[in-house]
Parts: sequence; structure tokens; C-alpha cells
Amino acid sequence: MARLPNKTSVNVTRMLYLLVCELAGTAIALQSFGPELMWIGIIIGLSVGAFFIMVESLMKQFTLRGFSTATFGLVIGLFCAWLLTTVKIANLFASTFDELVKRPDDFILTFNVTLYATLGFIGTVLALRSNQDDFAFIIPYVRFRQEDRAGRPLLIDGDVITDGRLPALMESGFLENNLIVPRFVLDELQVMSNSPSPGRRQRGQRGLDCLEELQSDKHIRITIHDSESKNSEETHDSLLMQISRLLNAKLLTTDENLTKVARLQNIDVLNINDLNEALKPKVSVGAQLRLAIVRTGKEEHQGVGYLPDGTMIVVNNAISKMGTTQDVTVISTLNTSAGVMVFAELNENL
Repeated sequence: MARLPNKTSVNVTRMLYLLVCELAGTAIALQSFGPELMWIGIIIGLSVGAFFIMVESLMKQFTLRGFSTATFGLVIGLFCAWLLTTVKIANLFASTFDELVKRPDDFILTFNVTLYATLGFIGTVLALRSNQDDFAFIIPYVRFRQEDRAGRPLLIDGDVITDGRLPALMESGFLENNLIVPRFVLDELQVMSNSPSPGRRQRGQRGLDCLEELQSDKHIRITIHDSESKNSEETHDSLLMQISRLLNAKLLTTDENLTKVARLQNIDVLNINDLNEALKPKVSVGAQLRLAIVRTGKEEHQGVGYLPDGTMIVVNNAISKMGTTQDVTVISTLNTSAGVMVFAELNENL
């Protein structure tokens, strides 16, 4: 099971970097000022290290994918600036306003530096705001995102893990095999599996068993994302949506409310219940069915059978056909809070 670097490893890396800066500052101070001013090098080294660590902290949400995208935009911006400097646009301005420009060489240098910085900045920002289709329009057949090659990852929540249907669905091949599990979801499953409530404990244990089954499949890659909340009042649903945006992942869940909120925020979300509903056979009035009568209905003359998806069919005057398979015709359907109820008649009675 793959996992992203956790907070401890990042802090160790920062400490090692501070140590290197401190040693470098000390060495430079010893060579330049002597042992008596060595403390100046230590302070400068620590200051430089602290500055870049602060910059790194501000870039916490900036991923390698974003860096590569920004680099592409920067190159495009610098190329446009180079084209403008090639035609000596700065010299044109200097000659046009020669009475105001006292030092033409300094003006041209300043103008060119500003031009490179401005177009480089604009190119970087435009690239970060663009999507894969924009890149493909500029350079046909070239994609810059990993999901075009291996598919976008799926961020799964606790509900879909404890549901129990995920391993079979992944094995079917309908979903991408790159799964991401947030650390707080694992912690929630562990708490549930140790709960004194039998029902909650069973759900937690089923979720852990589900993850173990997924992990044993060599074709499925599971990544643990060590996310942390900046606000202690943030809910798990809001954290899931933040991670989904950060990793450009699709959200996989069975939670209806989370599905609605995510779609309102333009987050790609997949709900297994929607898939199950879409796969249910549509029973219409007049349809001919071959049905096994397995039990009695509420009325004395009724028999009940079930479709493969669990839909209940109530057959009138079928009590005498209990335990047999009969040809029936659907005569009406009724939508209820529990699903669709279907009423049918034996073909021999029609």
C-alpha cells in the first residue's frame, strides 16, 4: 500500500535543511571574517533556511504536477518576451521618447527585465488556470496530466468502504484502479471496529476487511493521504472535498448528501447507489415476466415473487401457485419510499 509523505518526514527534512544552511553560513563566516565573527554566519544561515522553509510552507498545496504546468507557462511567457526583445521594442520606446530618456542603455535593460518578468508571470498564471483540453489545443495529442494515461484517482470515503460492494466493483473493471484513502477515514474505521455497539463495530470491521481485500489485489493501487485540517471545526465531508480538489480526484461515495453538496461545488463525484439504480431493469405495464412465486402477499389470494435486483412483484390470484414458476403480465406499478412495487396477473387469468 503506497502512502504519501507524512508530517514527521517533512519536519525531519526541514531540520536537515536548517542544519545544512547553518553549517554553510558558519563555513563562509570563518573564511571571510574569522572565528570571532562566526556567529554572524550562523545567524545568516539560519535566516536563509527559515526564509525558504516559510516559502515551502506557503507552497504546501503546490504539487509537482502544478510545478510542471507552471514551468510550461513560464517558458511560453519567456519565449514571447524574447520575440519582443528580438525586434528591439525597447529601442523603439527609447528613440520615441529620447527627450525623456537620459540614459538609454539603462532604460533598455530595465524595460527588457520588466518585459521578461511580466510575460513570464502572465504565462505561469494562465497555465495554472488552464485545463488539459487547453494544453491539447496548443500542442495536439500531448497531455500533461497523469489521469490521461492512468485515469484520474478515486478518493473513497468511509461510507463506500463499509458498504462492502467496492471490491467486487473494482474487480469488474468499471472503475480506475488508483484509490486514495484519507488518513482520517482509516482512523474512523479503527474507532468503529473497537466500538461497544455491535452494529457500528461490525461496519468498522467490514470496512477494514474491505481495504485488506483491495490491498491484496496486485492490480489495485491504494494510497494513504495524510491530510490535516487547518480548522478544527471542518467536517469530514468538507475535508474530502478539499482533498478531491487538491489531488484532482473523483470522489467515490454512497452518501447522498455528500453527493449533492459535491456536485453543487462542481466536484466530480461517483455514487455507487446511482450506478445500482441505473442498472435496475425497468418494469413497465404490459411486460411479460417469468416469475417464481415464493411467498404469500398481504391479501389471501396474492403470491409474491422477486426480480434478480430485489424488486418485489405481487401477483393476484397466485396463492395456489406457491413454489412454482409462472408466466405473469405486469398490470400496474407503484412508487413508494421503499422502492417500486409491481403488481401482476397470471397469464392464464387474463
